[in-house]
Amino acid sequence: MLTSFRGLMAASLAMASISLATPAMAQSEDEAASSSITASANVALTTDYRFRGISQSGGDPALQGGFDVAHDSGFYVGTWASSIKGGPSYGDLELDIYAGWSGNLTEAVSVDLGVLYYIYPTEDLGLDTDYWEPYASVSTTLGPAAATFGVAYAPKQDSLSGQDNLYLYTDLGFGIPNTPISLNGHLGYTDGVLAPPFVAGTLDDTGFDWSLGASVAKGNFELGVAYVGVEGPSIDGYTDDAIVATLSASF
Repeated sequence: MLTSFRGLMAASLAMASISLATPAMAQSEDEAASSSITASANVALTTDYRFRGISQSGGDPALQGGFDVAHDSGFYVGTWASSIKGGPSYGDLELDIYAGWSGNLTEAVSVDLGVLYYIYPTEDLGLDTDYWEPYASVSTTLGPAAATFGVAYAPKQDSLSGQDNLYLYTDLGFGIPNTPISLNGHLGYTDGVLAPPFVAGTLDDTGFDWSLGASVAKGNFELGVAYVGVEGPSIDGYTDDAIVATLSASF
């Protein structure tokens, strides 16, 4: 089931923009307008698609990829997809569509606001499983360190059994100077129908997820390894702790 945009727990994707501009001296008015748009794409192979700590691929590998288009005003739209093992209710594909705005408040602080729609086009039961979720985050940097604090809220809707879900998280990252290696950590808290203990079969609709990892980047490629865990009952290939490796590329 979050960023390029969607890589919170599935993968750490470094986004590289492809400029659609021509050299400034040769631009017509139409060309000048197009120069404010950039496009990027990403693809990844992960040993386990973990979304907020919970496996969406049954503990098995998943193939993922996405495409984003952004305007220099800060507005963007994108799509991201992953193979899943969701059974008859969710099928074998997750497709996400999102749009939003991101920009800098200061040289060190940026914000990201948007809405994301989760789609399961291959479900077999004719159920309403698609749902939408607005999100917001604030990010800051200090030298090689970066931190993000975010919130995502899915309001009450039929696909969530008439319930809502609140997700709060923080991501921390640190690039080791003069190396291609980065260290990262994640802590999330869910209050609602998607809480790890609740989806694992308990009556507790709150719970934490976390991860600690490292990645190495070279050119357009990145290889990451993370230890991922969740609060609540441990179900093999679903809510158990796992070591997840991801190879990704961005273009």
